[in-house]
Amino acid sequence: MSTYTTHNPATGAALRTWTYWTADQIEAGLVAASAAQAAWRVRSMAERATVLTRLADALETDGDALAAEMTREMGKPIAESRAEVRKCAWVCRHYAEHAARILEPVPVAAAAPVNELHFTPLGVILSIMPWNFPAWQVLRFAAPAWMAGNAVVMKHAPSTFGTAAELARLCAAAGLPDGLLVDARLDVADVPTVIADRRIAAVTVTGSDRAGKAVAAAAGANLKKCVLELGGSDPFIVCADADLDAAVDAAIVSRTLNSGQSCIAAKRFFVEANVYEAFLARFTERMQALPVGDPTQDDVKVGPLARPDLRDLLAAQVQATVAAGARVVCGGNPLDGPGSFFAPTVLVDIPDGSPAADEELFGPVAAVWKVARAEDAIDLANASRFGLSASVWTADHHRARALAARLETGGVFVNQFSYSDPRLPFGGVKDSGYGRELGDFGIREFVNVKTLSIR
Repeated sequence: MSTYTTHNPATGAALRTWTYWTADQIEAGLVAASAAQAAWRVRSMAERATVLTRLADALETDGDALAAEMTREMGKPIAESRAEVRKCAWVCRHYAEHAARILEPVPVAAAAPVNELHFTPLGVILSIMPWNFPAWQVLRFAAPAWMAGNAVVMKHAPSTFGTAAELARLCAAAGLPDGLLVDARLDVADVPTVIADRRIAAVTVTGSDRAGKAVAAAAGANLKKCVLELGGSDPFIVCADADLDAAVDAAIVSRTLNSGQSCIAAKRFFVEANVYEAFLARFTERMQALPVGDPTQDDVKVGPLARPDLRDLLAAQVQATVAAGARVVCGGNPLDGPGSFFAPTVLVDIPDGSPAADEELFGPVAAVWKVARAEDAIDLANASRFGLSASVWTADHHRARALAARLETGGVFVNQFSYSDPRLPFGGVKDSGYGRELGDFGIREFVNVKTLSIR
């Protein structure tokens, strides 16, 4: 049997060895999910909402073990892990309260006297989940999917198998019916077979663009709907009239949340020349002052990267960018000692074609450009193959709207850093994927929009 051993990225110590599922276990999981979904789809919205409300309550009152496991497995600072659990409770409560309204039949004027659009569940959804927000990224998809009447087979990242198991335990303890969340420890090699299985109706993946393309190809070959939430290299544009203190505060949080391992984090900073030096000085001072260390400590802001190979990849990207002509203002290197730590880093004078310009840097590394005017940053921002979100800082809302209209992203956040919210659709364009999670659009991704016409 194939196995995977999880490690604590702060110490390098082995945590637990997990065994990937056999073909028989996969079959049993699909049977359970299919049976559970058949029973769940006929439950009323009120009954489904009661279960999700109980889950929200459980996350709020009994989520400490889930938060601790996230920190232990992937190094997220413990304060952020606790915040992630609270956000999971929020998304469950949001859809428990609003799904019935969102999925209410919609009357349409057409030739027949009665025409309605009904939103019915697709069935069993395969979710391929990443390690960086290992609870939130499951529940931001699963909560609306469950309220729409679907079941979920969860293939989690191997490095966070423990978090997946604790999340599944918490869901079961809260009363989620058996089979509605199948914690399937799938090897990557088994994924195409599972996608092809007739009991899987659709697929969602959060991860790299490489993983997204592979899943989309397999889903397309089997005519299965898929939603892809992939990488990002988000621009953060600072105009000369911006509130500079607020912009710097937001830039620090956005670039270093989850130790910089967030697809929606600001990664490329474009600053108008009139305020460039002031922004850079304040930003660099704050980056250098960030407490880096043991993620179980409440005052630590930057923990380790989730795995040694991710730290090594980030180091190689920074080194290649510097070799191409960039200058390191602070940081720029892995930290000595145990664990997968990388110093908070600021790069300037970024050459075209370098990794910091063209690739996603997943870690606490910020690339800063000086631009004559914010409008000049648009072409640079749009040159990225990614298009997840963007942040624009200006006191002129008319100008902000004009800049936002030209940005090729799934979202633009003015005078705030990019974030996800259960009330707002989330997703990107270009190599950041397609489809939406969250909001009214997110819950409708995994339904059959059925026309009912009566004469």
